[in-house]
Amino acid sequence: MPFTALNSRVVEATIVPGQRMFSQRGAMLAYRGEVAFTPNIQGGQGGLGSMIGRRIAGEATPLMTVEGSGTVMFGHGGHHVQVVDLTGDTLYVEADRLLAFDGSLAQGTMFMGSQGGVMGMVRGQVTGQGLFTTTLQGHGSAAVMAHGGVLELPITPQRPVHVDPQAYVAHRGDVRNRLSTAIGWREMIGRGSGEAFQLELSGQGTVYVQASEEKL
Repeated sequence: MPFTALNSRVVEATIVPGQRMFSQRGAMLAYRGEVAFTPNIQGGQGGLGSMIGRRIAGEATPLMTVEGSGTVMFGHGGHHVQVVDLTGDTLYVEADRLLAFDGSLAQGTMFMGSQGGVMGMVRGQVTGQGLFTTTLQGHGSAAVMAHGGVLELPITPQRPVHVDPQAYVAHRGDVRNRLSTAIGWREMIGRGSGEAFQLELSGQGTVYVQASEEKL
């Protein structure tokens, strides 16, 4: 069920019998046809374990299951929407940035410490993104939200990418991340976070960066 971009802030999805889609609650703007929206209490495809992990961390984002036959327009808060098409790889994205995604994608929850060790946990605290992140894996599409539009930056073993943590939206591929300081600790005293921290992504994949440091 691919998404069609109606403009930079609204996407439309075709819902067909026998298939389902998940969306953030409150994301439906309008629809045509016989479409049903049901609250999902198990966190999409992640199941009960995924839901419990997020609730323990206080990071659960309510989802709706979308089924039936018709078309649905999705958007939320006037945020820019970026469609990411997956072909068997994995997308790592914060749950509150997920607007909608194919039910064919397997959803999971990853502890931030498993990517970057202790620094992964530090990243979660410093960036305000929390200690868990959502994973979507398989063949299908996901629509993610951002401020001011999204840039897609390739990551290669020869050219890692450094990103302001506040501008980070998501990444995909075989990518490692770690938080590093852009200036010395002594120089940081008395300063706001600003660009004091950088998120370094290395490996092979893509990182999605928003054109703003504003949180959703």
